[in-house]
Amino acid sequence: MNMEKSIKVAITGKGGVGKTTVSSLLCKAFVDSGYSVLAVDADPDANLATAIGFSEDIEIPPLTEMKQLIEERTGAQPGSVGSFFKLNPKVDDLPEKLWKEKNGIKLLRMGTVKKGGGGCICPESAMLKTMVQNLLLFRKEAVIMDMEAGIEHLGRATAQAVNPLIVVVEPGKRSIETARQIQNLAKDIKLNNIAIIANKVRSQSDIDFITKEAGSLPILGFLPFKDDILKGDMESLPPWEVCPEALNILKGIVKKLVDTENNLTAL
Repeated sequence: MNMEKSIKVAITGKGGVGKTTVSSLLCKAFVDSGYSVLAVDADPDANLATAIGFSEDIEIPPLTEMKQLIEERTGAQPGSVGSFFKLNPKVDDLPEKLWKEKNGIKLLRMGTVKKGGGGCICPESAMLKTMVQNLLLFRKEAVIMDMEAGIEHLGRATAQAVNPLIVVVEPGKRSIETARQIQNLAKDIKLNNIAIIANKVRSQSDIDFITKEAGSLPILGFLPFKDDILKGDMESLPPWEVCPEALNILKGIVKKLVDTENNLTAL
């Protein structure tokens, strides 16, 4: 395993573009490239576990639902707003205790915090924020974070550790518009290392469309639309088992990231 270098990749994009499929393929590509890989499911609507190959009867509870652990570490019960609690609870020992491993990939689930009208300043929010900071700032491995359609889990304290932020798009105006919105939000927190992976590409005209619409966003690669991946998803099979071609494309992207030392302006 390559334990000397670490890389922290956050993956986002409009719902339905295949973000979780791309995340799982990227995890496998890093494993095959000799990296120790920690996958982080930070999208409550996704199921990275199934895409990695976990059977549906394996329970991997989200961090934000571990009420006893949150109370132990923060000093307050989850859901308690306005009470005193630790804003920076101890979490550095938790990844090894909480992850499940499959196909050489270690998986953590973050979960989400239900926000009221003014947001949430609560123990589970503090736990989530501190864990994300720990994973991105201090883990010496490849950390692949499958996020919501945005950058809600990131902040100024962790943005510079993300290298790169990858936005998954598909041929279509809406997913490209989402990518541009994410790019603008990322600039606000000084996250400038952003690129695109195009998914569900059917033709050269799709490639031409995405290349034109991407504008200043570098494109790391194009993944073809494959019925095999859809069939594999129905059978809860990892995408690399049913479509080796897709994995080879992601291995090329990993090599590109490593060779350029994640400086996307060099692409």
